[in-house]
This record gives sequence, structure tokens and C-alpha cells, in this order.
Amino acid sequence: MPKYVIEREIPGAGKLTAEQLKGISQTSCGVINKLGPQIQWVHSYVTKDKIYCVYNAPNEEMVREHARQGGFPANSVSKVSTIIDPVTAE
Repeated sequence: MPKYVIEREIPGAGKLTAEQLKGISQTSCGVINKLGPQIQWVHSYVTKDKIYCVYNAPNEEMVREHARQGGFPANSVSKVSTIIDPVTAE
């Protein structure tokens, strides 16, 4: 299944409390449950003013539909072409 990186511009994201992040996560999981098993949230990185999320989904439209239903911004959705890591250097 294709993998996507989603950039969400959320001013002050890095200052969100654990409780606020839990609420956001619960909302995301609730939408995923409604959309079905074809979309999967892998993990997210929270930075100062953005959250970068990694999702598995059949297409970009499903990723954007998740954002719409969850009320999340999806400022950029990029399909991952290839994954590299230190093993790639071997």
C-alpha cells in the first residue's frame, strides 16, 4: 500500500499538552475507524509549528478525506517514492 507524508501547519503544535495530543489522536483514530482498514496511521512527528504524519493509504484523496473529517489541516500530502536508511549505504 502506498505511504504518504502529510505536513500539517498547526501554530504552537510543539506546545500542545499531552492531553491535547491525546484528544487529537483520538479524533484521528475515530475517523480512521469510520473510513475502514484501507487507511492506517503509522506515526507523527510534532515540531514547533507543524505536525508531520506518516500514513498508509490507497490514494491521496483518502488521506485528504481523513483530514476533512477530522478537521485537521493537510497543507501538503506527498506520496513516498522510496524509503532509505543506513542499510541503503551497505
